[in-house]
Amino acid sequence: MRILSGIQPSGRLHLGNYFGMMQPSIELQEKGEAFYFIADYHSLTSTFDPVILNQNVRDLALDFLACGLDPGKATFWRQSDVPEVTELAWILSCVTPMGMLERCVSYKDKIAQGIAPSHGLFAYPILQAADILIFDSNLVPVGKDQKQHLELTRDVAGKFNDRYGAGEEILVVPEPMIRDEAAVVPGLDGQKMSKSYDNTIELFEETEKKLRKKVMKIKTDSTPVEDPKDPEGSYLIDLYRLFSSPDEVEAMKESFRAGGQGYGHYKQQVFEAIRDHFAPFREKRESLLQDPSMVDQVLADGAERARAKARTVLDRVRSAVGM
Repeated sequence: MRILSGIQPSGRLHLGNYFGMMQPSIELQEKGEAFYFIADYHSLTSTFDPVILNQNVRDLALDFLACGLDPGKATFWRQSDVPEVTELAWILSCVTPMGMLERCVSYKDKIAQGIAPSHGLFAYPILQAADILIFDSNLVPVGKDQKQHLELTRDVAGKFNDRYGAGEEILVVPEPMIRDEAAVVPGLDGQKMSKSYDNTIELFEETEKKLRKKVMKIKTDSTPVEDPKDPEGSYLIDLYRLFSSPDEVEAMKESFRAGGQGYGHYKQQVFEAIRDHFAPFREKRESLLQDPSMVDQVLADGAERARAKARTVLDRVRSAVGM
């Protein structure tokens, strides 16, 4: 079973990235043949400074490796080091009806966020389909917000197979693995944690002081210190749950109901839980920074393995279409 997932290098990673994509991917590298890539082609729709793009790619690779991605178990590469994916994207675009792309909500959502409209932004789902299909991926973990893109990938693969397959499956039709709702991490304001909302807590804040300052900004109500507090729907408890045992979460809930503690007390607990969880990862990241060539070698080795697989699939596709 080949598992494929990718993440954009759009800036410093935050808790939403970690629980939404990174942690599940690290767990899945034990359960199948894991293929994970840094989606720098995709980031060209919103990142226009080459220096920033390169730094984002490097930071993402460092963060992923520090948090437990094992290059001995997972193939890990930079998307642009496998150019076969863009050739497949063009071929797939020739079998994809315009109506399919026009029904994708992500284009309108990104325009609404202020991203400049472009063909790349509109055709984004086709490149995403190529990312998946070029590696004969069997399983693709996605959040609910990406489910439509995976369905489009399945439809595009089906159309290609119908047109060129003559009864054979030239492109493997992938299956989705919908990520659990727990992966939706609340930001400082209670909305989904996202750079777009400027409400993130980074995995590796520059200092403990800055991390604590961020946590202390988490939105709460105005219930007095001495009064009981409702634990249901509390963003503090939602965050604490991600880093703590069920017993620890229940203890915080009981303390909420009992009253006598201010929200600052609970924010301190959340801060300590986040700090302690990422402490060993921070130490490993510092170690990786001492040997920059190691990260370069991991990405180069991953690209070599990824290209070998991509080449076999693209050769199959080129033969089918008459090239």
